[in-house]
Amino acid sequence: SLSSEEFLWDSVQGRSADRIRLQQRLPEPAGLPSSAGLSTMALSAGHLFSNATQAIFYNWKEKPVQRMLDFDYVSGRSTPSVACVVQPGSSGGFQKLFFGQQEVAISVYGSIDEAARKHPKADVFINYASFRSASESSMAALRQPTIRTVAIIAEGVPERDTKALIAYARANNKVVLGPATVGGVQAGAFKIGDTAGTLENIIACRLHRPGSVGFVSKSGGMSNEMYNVLSRATDGLFEGIAIGGDTFPGSTLSDHCLRFQNIPQVKMIVVLGELGGADEYGVVEALKAGAITKPVVAWVSGTCATLFKSEVQFGHAGARSGGEKESAQAKNSALAEAGATVPQSFEGLEAAVKSVYDGLVASGKLVPAADVPVPPIPMDLSVAVAQGLVRVPTHVVSTISDDRGDEPKYGGVAMSELIEGDYGIGDVIGLLWFKKQLPKYATRFMELCVMMCADHGPCVSGAHNSIVTARAGKDIVSCLVSGLLTIGPRFGGAIDDAARYFKAACDAGQPPADFVESLKKSGVRVPGIGHRIKSKDNRDARVLLLQQYAEKYFKTTRYLKYAVSVEEYTLQKSANLVLNVDGCIGALFLDLLDSSGAFTEKEADEIVKIGYLNALFVVARSIGLVGHALDQKRLGQGLYRHPWEDVLYTQ
Repeated sequence: SLSSEEFLWDSVQGRSADRIRLQQRLPEPAGLPSSAGLSTMALSAGHLFSNATQAIFYNWKEKPVQRMLDFDYVSGRSTPSVACVVQPGSSGGFQKLFFGQQEVAISVYGSIDEAARKHPKADVFINYASFRSASESSMAALRQPTIRTVAIIAEGVPERDTKALIAYARANNKVVLGPATVGGVQAGAFKIGDTAGTLENIIACRLHRPGSVGFVSKSGGMSNEMYNVLSRATDGLFEGIAIGGDTFPGSTLSDHCLRFQNIPQVKMIVVLGELGGADEYGVVEALKAGAITKPVVAWVSGTCATLFKSEVQFGHAGARSGGEKESAQAKNSALAEAGATVPQSFEGLEAAVKSVYDGLVASGKLVPAADVPVPPIPMDLSVAVAQGLVRVPTHVVSTISDDRGDEPKYGGVAMSELIEGDYGIGDVIGLLWFKKQLPKYATRFMELCVMMCADHGPCVSGAHNSIVTARAGKDIVSCLVSGLLTIGPRFGGAIDDAARYFKAACDAGQPPADFVESLKKSGVRVPGIGHRIKSKDNRDARVLLLQQYAEKYFKTTRYLKYAVSVEEYTLQKSANLVLNVDGCIGALFLDLLDSSGAFTEKEADEIVKIGYLNALFVVARSIGLVGHALDQKRLGQGLYRHPWEDVLYTQ
């Protein structure tokens, strides 16, 4: 009889070409001496995982990572099994997850090299990359001296790439699980990704504590089913591996059976194979050679293939009915002849497992593992809410829009209606700011205000700031914000103040002269009156256009008339104390609120108080500020420095 290590070493060194072929072994990589094969091979050494194993998780997926941490917690681990996450191209940071009741931060890195360097104790690499990039990232992980095991979840990885990964792993004493694998689990210690499914299934299968059975299969889905079977028929799983369903898996059924032979806690081995290929014959050879002496219960699925007249491709790439030796019947017969317990059908597998297990217990070779209490895992809030178990207050209230349906809604109006109907930007402002569908003349007035206030040349303070910022090489958002920050009482921010003062005076019936003089005594300039370059004889065309529009479409303009009467008084003092565009917009907005019939008096007062009107100037002027910034970038203007000749230097 050969030991499991001697048997595997014999295969690796090429002393049995048939065994190499049957185990789907590849030739040694070109340029490597024969001694570069696996000395005693990582797979023959026994344990792949322990309750201290940590993994690097590649290509962030929240659910499988959280499932790993939940498994860790119910298994009694003191630290999470996920050391870090690699998200290609990431600049770093972390992902928040739960470890029991405690919220933890898992570090995120942009490269495998950085992750492996900063977490040298993490020796498992869990690769959730797509089949397009899985081989490249897996090879990068295998080249890390700290990585011992790589699990490749994706199916459909090109066979040529898979062969290269297997050859490199074998030459460097490393293990590849997959491609097309769900991974593996050591009960009560460590699990890969979505192995064994939900937490409820893990607890039902008693995977939170170690049992006595070593299990290996090609199928991840059937592995999950078998963990349930083992929990009923035995004291449960010690370790389970799904090698993957592709034609060339990174490790074989016999590889893991030989490992289980060297793990003292494993008292019996269960193998679930499938038709196609010759992988199961590696187990047959190991049994015949005496390399595996522990009881083996096996079944090869796919016996129904004989009912079909032609070759049948089942779910996995490797599950293809070929020649007679690849049939499920031939493999089952070979396993039985080699000494494995093989039932008559899959339905009889559970009974066969139980029979072998009961025999081990009766002979005293196996002491059933004791059940241990499972620490409670708090239910996720989202699950509890969905099940109606808790009431959770919201943190944000929104009344203007809703994006939960098939299309967004503004103020209850669907986006399709806005696009297909006779709506403009003024209507959108009405819906989002005032929560009303305003009359067309009102929304057109707001559009006119936006058009007229979009820009006032490069010399005003806001535009100047945006220009200087753009010439400093800053981004568009910075340029816009630098200009917006100048808006206030002295630049563009007088609309609200003008509306407030005009409304209070007009509503109180205060004569224009008294209004102006009372503000003068208080040291307050009249908001909305005065201009640096416009005057009585050089009126602002924007003011004239707005007045003409209001006279044509507004029902009443009593606030505008009051503002004009104030202007008439101030012009007696100075020719440049004209009604400016801020004052005109402020007065006309009051008339819109007063005469449109869409607003109550209380709503109108609130609009003036909150600052809606200055917001209109902000929206409008943003167009011009962005335009100035883009203009400077388009022109390639260099850094601006103010000329010293334009500065008065004085003590």
